[in-house]
Formats: sequence, structure tokens, C-alpha cells
Amino acid sequence: MSPLLSDSVKTQRYANNMETGYSSHSYRWNRENYSSRRRFVDIWSFVLTLMFKIWRYNKTWSYPGGITESKQAARRKAQAIWIRNTLLDLGPTFIKVGQLFSTRADIFPGEYVEELAKLQDKVPAFSYEQVEGIVEQELGKKIPQLFQSFEPIPLAAASLGQVHKAVLHTGESVVVKVQRPGLKKLFEIDLQILKGIARYFQNHPEWGRGRDWIGIYEECCRILWEEIDYLKEGRNADTFRRNFRTYTWVKVPRVYWRYTTSKVLALEYVPGIKISQYEALEAAGLDRKALARYGAQAYLHQLLNDGFFHADPHPGNLAVSPNGALIFYDFGMMGRIKTNVREGLMETLFSIAQKDGDRVVQSLINLGALAPVDDMGPVRRSIQFMLDNFMDKPFENQSVTAISEDLYEVAYNQPFRFPATFTFVMRAFSTLEGVGKGLDPEFNFMEVAQPYAMQLMTNTNGSEGNSFLNELSRQAVQVSSTAFGLPRRVEDTLEKLERGDIRLRVRSIETERLLRRQSTLQLGTSYAMITSAFTLSATILLVHNYLWLALLAGLIATAVAGMLIRSLIRIDRYDRT
Repeated sequence: MSPLLSDSVKTQRYANNMETGYSSHSYRWNRENYSSRRRFVDIWSFVLTLMFKIWRYNKTWSYPGGITESKQAARRKAQAIWIRNTLLDLGPTFIKVGQLFSTRADIFPGEYVEELAKLQDKVPAFSYEQVEGIVEQELGKKIPQLFQSFEPIPLAAASLGQVHKAVLHTGESVVVKVQRPGLKKLFEIDLQILKGIARYFQNHPEWGRGRDWIGIYEECCRILWEEIDYLKEGRNADTFRRNFRTYTWVKVPRVYWRYTTSKVLALEYVPGIKISQYEALEAAGLDRKALARYGAQAYLHQLLNDGFFHADPHPGNLAVSPNGALIFYDFGMMGRIKTNVREGLMETLFSIAQKDGDRVVQSLINLGALAPVDDMGPVRRSIQFMLDNFMDKPFENQSVTAISEDLYEVAYNQPFRFPATFTFVMRAFSTLEGVGKGLDPEFNFMEVAQPYAMQLMTNTNGSEGNSFLNELSRQAVQVSSTAFGLPRRVEDTLEKLERGDIRLRVRSIETERLLRRQSTLQLGTSYAMITSAFTLSATILLVHNYLWLALLAGLIATAVAGMLIRSLIRIDRYDRT
């Protein structure tokens, strides 16, 4: 199928979808002018409903026939689907927030993350008249003056904008990305409301403990504002293109800066076969095994050599050219890894390789991925458990997806606060591993990554000398570093003592048991007095023919007597232990 025929088919299919699948009135946010009051009501209604659903989750009475693990799992799944659909109804801000939260398995249950990962960014397109107005306002000329042809029906429409194919007067084919009208105002309204929600969660006695909701909110704001700045996306594309200029098997569209502003982006038209369309790749005679390796190698090059990586490499943003080159699209969400962070990751890598839980904890604290708390024992034990159980296989036999799932399971409800960069990297690794296995069932991401990891470890430890001397020198450096840091640690401890920040916890099991027994005994005495009072009241009312009042007092006395019996049983249990 030729590219032009392929485009016409896509256009016709999109038009059919618009007629049958979507309608503009389905979404209240699909307009240029937004009501702050209406958005406030819609957003807080969603939050309060979600809070009620979470509160009800562990209530036995809310499960007909009693609570079971299977019923709880079914409810979590239903809640996750409801969240995904509601976020789509709430519009662009929440679609993007949901997509960002799909990387945060350290904060949200697995069912929520799984459903948020399915959040499809497919919404009704805005009109061609609006496209004409935006292009003219941004570029200062009408579309016929700028382009030889401009297709009125978009190739694709998303929550932040839509893409049209066009031809310049020079004959070059381009795609023009146009931002959705009124998006900036919608972001301002929604993010201001989300700021209040983040503050509420941060101050919540249960949900705020060990979570940096304000930090997560600020990270979301930064990413969202960057995504709607098409000038920044253009600069990202140029940087990405330069980083791969010597690689013939990677293709990055060129930016046409003359036709680019903060709301309009013109890119070179580079058609290709979607990397997840395996049958089409096979029909085109392309080597699927080689493509799987190319995808992994390209990402490892971005991460370890450039420190500048594509943060959203899902199959929709990856295609393959007829000559077998990988094509990257959409550079709105990019990540950067600084040199000191890479060094910190290497320290974590060495600690994990040695199964040293204490060093892993300290390196994660230094990276800012773990918040230090008064009692780090449970966290340290969780990490040591993970090291003892997950590091018993050779490096090349590990699965990125399995490791990330296990890591997030350990981190859930612990004081971990993984930076967005870390979660983007883990999601990208997992996505690429899934795409690779789709292309080649025998593909192993860790096997491809092993040479890169060995090269990094060699560069860090030095290429000369045998392993014994390298290990000896590394241990010497570690000891000297610890020795130099000892005075500072002593000084910090003394400062904490002066401020009263150091707490000494002593547990006496016997004392705790006696205190619980004494508390239950006092409660039982109160129940006995209340039961006696209401029994006496019921008797007096019955003698004076106040039957209904006597019945009410009798019922209250019976209920409190039940609590009294339960307290007596508990006291008896304490006496026997």
C-alpha cells in the first residue's frame, strides 16, 4: 500500500470514527470557554466519590453475603475502570495526569495502574475553522499562503491537539500539529483546583503519611506545561535527532521552524509501519528480531550515553520505515538524567549486586527515592527480602517487568518517593520489553542491556587491574569515605539530641498486655453501669405503663449488654495468655 493510499484510508477511517464513535457533546470540556465553578464542582465530585469508594472498600457490610478476597479484587477492578472513564470525561488535564499516574505503581494499587495504562487519548477533533484561526493567529498568514495543500480532516486527534497532513509550496510533505483551543485556560483552572486537592491529601492523617503529594503535583504541572509548549517539543526533537545523527537505523522527523510556534508545530512527514503491527512488518519483509534489538539498543543509548531519553515510547510513538529504520514520534514528554544521578544509580546497582540492603537503603535516600523515617527497620527488611529472593537468577535471565512490579509491590505503602524520571525509565523499559517480545518471543531485554551495564561497571571501576585489586580499591574508597563522613554523622546525631528529634522506643510485651487488659476492664465497667441504668429505667417506665419508651430503653440495655459480654470475653482471653 502506498503512503498516499495509506493516508486516505486513515483519513476515511478517522472520519467514520468521528461519525460513529465520538460526539462533541459527550464531553463538557470540549469548548473554548470554561466555567471555573463548574470545573470545581465536577473535579471535587470525582474526588469525594473516590474517597467514599475507598472508605467503603474495607467495610464488611458493603459486601452482600460477606467480604471475600475475590469480591475485594472485583471491586478494585470496577473502581479502576470507573476512574479511567471519569478521567476521560474530565478532559485533557486529567487524561494526562492519569497517564502520568499509570507509572506510579509505588503509590496506587496494581488494578488502578493497569487501567490507567489503558487510558486512550482519543477525543473528538475540533473544527477546521478553529484550526484555520489558530494557524493564522500564530503564523500571521492564512493557510493557502503557507501551504500548497492542507487536509481539513486530521490524521489523529488527541486531548492536547490534532495532526493534519500538509504540503509546503516547496513540495515537501509535512505534518502540522495544532494545539486545542482554550487549553491554557483549562490547565490554569484545573491545576489550581488540583493544588487544593494535593494539599488536602498531604495533610490527611492516613494518605499523607510518607507521600509527597505536593511534590507529585509540582512534577505533574511541570510536565503538563512542557507538553503544550510546541517550541520546547521542537527543540527536544532537534536534540534527539542530533544524538542519533550517526545511526542509520534511527529516523527522527526534522522540524520546520518557519512554521512552528508555541501552539503550532510543523514536522517532516515520515510515514512508517506501526511497530506493533507485526503482520504488516512480516509482509514488508522486515527482520522482527533485529527490530526488537534495535528498540532496546536505541533506548539504552538514550539513557546511558546521552542522558536524554524519550519518556513515552509506547507503540503509537514508534514506527518502522520501509528500509527497516526505527522512527520516533512525539517529543513532548522527554526525560533527562544528570551525571550525579547516573553515579547514584551505579552505586545502587553495585549495592544490589552485592545484596547489601543497608547500602541500597542509603543510596536510595541519597537519590531522593526514599524518605528517611524514624524507624527504617521495616523498609530495610523489605529491601533485603527483595534482594534475597529476586537476585538469585543470572543478570541476563531477569525480566524488567517482573523486577519493576516486585519493586513497586515492596514500595507500596512504604516511605518511597520515586522521582518521575525513575518511574518513566521503568515504564519505558517495561514497554520496550513487551514490544520486543511481541516482535520476537525469545527476546530478552536484560540480555541486550548486559553489555551496556558491564561497560558502565568497567568504566566506573577502571579497565586495568584484576578483579581482586578493583574490589580492594573500591572497598578502600568506601572505608575512607565512611571515615571522612563520620564526624559529620556524629555532629548530626548530637544536633538531633539537642533538638529532641531522636526517639528511643522500648517495648514491653507484658506491660502492653496488662495495659490493654486494664483499658478493657474500665470499658467493661462503663458498659455495666450503662446497662444497669437503662434496665432500671425500662423497669420504671414499664411500671408506669410507658410501654414504647420501656421497650426502647430495654433495647438499648440489651445492645450495651452485648458489648459488655464481648469485653468480658476479651478480659478472659488476656488472663489466659
